[in-house]
Amino acid sequence: MPQELVVATPNDFDVVCTRVFAAPARLVFDCHTRPELVRRWLLGPPGWSMPVCEIDLRPGGRFRYLWRNDETGKEFALGGTYREIEAPRRLVCTEAFEDGDMPEALTTTVFTESDGRTTMTLTISYASRAHRDAALATGMTGGMGQSYDRLDGVLASPPA
Repeated sequence: MPQELVVATPNDFDVVCTRVFAAPARLVFDCHTRPELVRRWLLGPPGWSMPVCEIDLRPGGRFRYLWRNDETGKEFALGGTYREIEAPRRLVCTEAFEDGDMPEALTTTVFTESDGRTTMTLTISYASRAHRDAALATGMTGGMGQSYDRLDGVLASPPA
């Protein structure tokens, strides 16, 4: 049974998303940092694929994801720079969509393991309340929830 994605806005700048996974932190971390795993689950609603998934996992390294709607051909891309990496407990990076509509945000992802289960807490910090609210208005948390439900399947059949 998939866990619920809990979304909170504790202040004017942050969106905090919390989700529990039935897997150890190392595996959940790997699914967030290995391209061959990321492209299996980070897809949002049905009908989207990720033809580009580039990850240079080191402080100062960059990442880039490109999604494509398989029916319409519409594409959009997100990229950023890793600031901190503390495997398997913490990732800090910047992120921005390439269309330039929103300024860069700072994301901090913390993986906390207890009894073989991992609580992931993702905090996205925006430049202003207006930017935070605009991001939420896109429906991003619905797509995140669908992606994390898909991640449950990847975790259930872990890679070698």
